[in-house]
Amino acid sequence: MTKHRSTRRRPARLVLPLVLCSGAAVAAAMAGILPQASAPRADLSAPQPPPSGRTAALDPVPVPTPTPSPTSVPAPTPTPPPSPTPTPSPPAVPETGPGTFRASTVSGPRHGSGPVRRYRVEAEDGSGIDPDEAARAVDAVLGDPRGWTRDPRYAFRLTGSGPVEFTVRIATPATTDRLCQVVTPELKGEANCRSGHQVIVNLRRWQLGSPQFDGSPAEYRALIINHEVGHELGRGHETCPGPGLPAPAMMQQLKGLLGCRSNAWPFDSRGNYARGPLVP
Repeated sequence: MTKHRSTRRRPARLVLPLVLCSGAAVAAAMAGILPQASAPRADLSAPQPPPSGRTAALDPVPVPTPTPSPTSVPAPTPTPPPSPTPTPSPPAVPETGPGTFRASTVSGPRHGSGPVRRYRVEAEDGSGIDPDEAARAVDAVLGDPRGWTRDPRYAFRLTGSGPVEFTVRIATPATTDRLCQVVTPELKGEANCRSGHQVIVNLRRWQLGSPQFDGSPAEYRALIINHEVGHELGRGHETCPGPGLPAPAMMQQLKGLLGCRSNAWPFDSRGNYARGPLVP
């Protein structure tokens, strides 16, 4: 009975290893077919490897374009208004002087075609007037084509020496009053005159002109010379010929224009005499 048991147990030992081997083979085959549940899935968004033989080219990261800051425009600096041109102060006019005069040494050409009247120019000492400069100014007035030489009967020559037919004197207001024998209160210190063969020019009027005259002091000087030399020529006073017309040079424009326009010259540029009615 012992041998019988031994014979029957041997095949069983062989079958068991075979079964185990077959199961292992089946399990291995099934593992190749079915996916393993525990393996992690690939991230679909992850970059894929480049094809073989090529290097992956990285796309450049776009650099944001900076937005320019608005340029700060400075507010314009306001231009200051131009400074007004200062009005020159009128020259100082001394009221009185010593009554002595210094003569010009300047001579000039003949002006006009009539008999020559020679004249000299003098300025009172202390008046501040250069007699030579004053002489040139008077010579320019008497030689102007709007002046008395427009009349062919008259001619003048400035001389710095020798005898003369008349003298132009520029004097302080007080000396003018004395030489002109001014007695009218409103004319004291203001008037000019002809006294004998002297043309007396008030320093105040020479420097400042006249408030009644619409023109510069230089233009008013021309009126003084033409008016007073007109008396030297024997002419009397005239008055305004009508509103808006030029005042005659022989009108006393210092006293008012009576509707006429200021005018310093006996003739206009066309040779017409600025005539007005004679004053009796």
